[in-house]
Amino acid sequence: MKFCSNCASPITVKIPADDSRERHVCESCGMIHYCNPRNVVGSIPVYGEQVLLCKRAIAPRHGYWTLPAGFMELGESTSAGAARETQEEAGAIVEIGPLYSLLNVPHAEQVHLFYLAQMHTPYFYAGEESLEVALFYEHEIPWQELAFPTVKQTLEWFFADRAAGLLHADAQISVRTRDVLPTEKI
Repeated sequence: MKFCSNCASPITVKIPADDSRERHVCESCGMIHYCNPRNVVGSIPVYGEQVLLCKRAIAPRHGYWTLPAGFMELGESTSAGAARETQEEAGAIVEIGPLYSLLNVPHAEQVHLFYLAQMHTPYFYAGEESLEVALFYEHEIPWQELAFPTVKQTLEWFFADRAAGLLHADAQISVRTRDVLPTEKI
C-alpha cells in the first residue's frame, strides 16, 4: 500500500473529479500523486569521425555498450542532463548541440532524448557506471553488443544522416522520433 507524502494517509487509484484517467489519490486530503514517464537524457559524443560509447557497469544490460545517458535530475534542463551524464559516465566534456532523437518507450515508462555533442579533445575515462569507454568508427560499432534499442536506432539514424551530409555545421536538424515497441530487442 502507498501512503500520501502530504498527510501519510492511504492512496487509492481512482478517477478524480475533473479528470478522465485513473490516478493515485489520497483518500484523506485528496492530493493527486501523478505517476509520469521518466526522461532519459544522453548524448552522441563525436570526436572527429568517431563516436564515444560506454560499456555498462550496472544493470540493466551490464557489460553492454551504450551512448552515455541516464535519468534527468530535478532542476536541470534536458541538455544540461545530457552533458552531466556524458561527464559522469564517460569522463568527457562535450559541447551539447541540437536535440537529435526522441524515442518514446511507453512499456518502460520512459522517454529517451539524445543530443548531438562535440568532443574538442580525445580525453575521457570510465566513470563509476562504466566498465570501459572507447571511441568507435562506424565500422567498429559493436552492434550486437548494444544495450538498448533506443541506442541502436539513434546510432543508425546518426550514421545514415552523416553519410548523407545532413549533419554539417549549418544544417537544420530535424529531430528523429518514433515509438519503441515492447517486442524490440537487440
